Amino acid sequence: MSGQGPGTAAGEAARRRTFAVISHPDAGKSTLTEALALHARAITEAGAVHGKAGRRGVSSDWMEMERARGISVTSAVLQFDYRGRVLNLLDTPGHADFSEDTYRVLAAVDCAVMLIDAAKGLEEQTRKLFDVCRHRGIPVITFINKWDRPGREALELLDEIEREFGLRPTPVTWPVGIAGYLRGLVDVREPDAMLRYARTPGGAQQAVEERVDAERAAFEEGADWAQAAEELELLAADGAVHDQDGFLGGASTPVFFGAALPNIGVRLLLDAIVDLAPAPAPRELAGGGRRPLEEEFSGLVFKVQANMDPAHRDRIAFLRVCSGVFRRGMTVTRAASGRPFATKYAHSVFGQDRSMVDTAYPGDVVGLVNATALRVGDTLHAGPPAAFPPLPTFAPEHFAIARPKDIGRSKQFRRGIDQLDEEGVVQVLVSDARGEQAPVLAAVGPMQFDVVAHRMAGEFAAPITLETLPYRLARATDATGGEQLNRSRLVRGEALVRRRDKQVLALFPDTWQAASFERAFPDSPLEPLLAAHQ
Repeated sequence: MSGQGPGTAAGEAARRRTFAVISHPDAGKSTLTEALALHARAITEAGAVHGKAGRRGVSSDWMEMERARGISVTSAVLQFDYRGRVLNLLDTPGHADFSEDTYRVLAAVDCAVMLIDAAKGLEEQTRKLFDVCRHRGIPVITFINKWDRPGREALELLDEIEREFGLRPTPVTWPVGIAGYLRGLVDVREPDAMLRYARTPGGAQQAVEERVDAERAAFEEGADWAQAAEELELLAADGAVHDQDGFLGGASTPVFFGAALPNIGVRLLLDAIVDLAPAPAPRELAGGGRRPLEEEFSGLVFKVQANMDPAHRDRIAFLRVCSGVFRRGMTVTRAASGRPFATKYAHSVFGQDRSMVDTAYPGDVVGLVNATALRVGDTLHAGPPAAFPPLPTFAPEHFAIARPKDIGRSKQFRRGIDQLDEEGVVQVLVSDARGEQAPVLAAVGPMQFDVVAHRMAGEFAAPITLETLPYRLARATDATGGEQLNRSRLVRGEALVRRRDKQVLALFPDTWQAASFERAFPDSPLEPLLAAHQ
């Protein structure tokens, strides 16, 4: 496959923008996701965080638990067209307890929109997610949200971004008026005018945008316009001007101001995603080198989700197309096993809604329905073999024994636990002391246990009880280290467990006991796992 024209892999990849929205909880991430889809006319009415009177839940938060709590606990995919481009938007969980899901999503995107609360600035989860983007070489666009509410000074927020992240912030839009008293926005590329916004009731529709020339803005806004103009002159003199090479190279971040809930400044951000965000490029292979876009089809499974449609109880593997052209019905190879895999049921996904997809190109996300053989991190390919780097498993810090409330539902219990393990909702560990009838669930954060309990009861009709275990630390070991651990009496309980990938883990209550074991048995392998904050 070669060429750059329409219909070719490279030509169609150039039309794609695949990006994630990342933020600390409550920064407005799902609301921004809705606003972007609204401005692209992919939806006719925006939702908001559940719980506001008269508002419906956001399209990207499709799970009942998400709507009830007003938070995102799983990633979602929205695909829509805008200005002749195909946008694949991956909404991610903001809560730190779901870091693994967010990390997997970031393995499937080419750019990230980092959302910052104007009042709170950079928060802990924002820092962690940015570190992941930097590690993966993902360029970052910054959107400073909630400028319609009281908050910090704009220049102060830019200083914090540069100080904390070592990124050069280069404003593309600038607010007229302080946070909480937003009068309008200046597009830095057209500084002789201001964009003024008229809100719609509840922010359900696009805010009406009016262009006000500089003379009128100066007359009507007075000191606020003068201050904005002065700040822009200072920034220009300091060299804070967008540099595309610096952005793509991770040295700078274009900055936008606005308010997602009333849809202020969202169009400018959406245009920037089209104009500035990179198109899909050849992806790195596990064995070195990169898979050219024009090579035959290849794709990475970055997420598995069951029961998105409660009426059908099916299972979807989300696959990022990395090269070539995906055609529904084609038979490909699963790299991990070398076995063929048929792609008869392939869907394009928009939140919970989906439709059959016949072809997809690099950057697109395809939902493979009832793909029970696929696992998170799998590579599928046609033609020359390909394997993309495996997705890491984070070190768990919370552990609990799961048991069915009704022993008569043991079959459903086992099926549900296996499914959630395959999805990566939690890690399921087997203890020699208790066996598979009482698996140990391991999580990065305790809210993962809430998701497990909710889904086991609602989707698998197998309510569970959870018994918390006194461990906070997991280390990789082998059978020899496990035997020494069991004999050492340095720890009590089921300190030795196995993951689905056969990796043996030693569990400790704290770092002190782990260090005690290492001093007592210096020849026993005891390796740290990747921490969620790395």
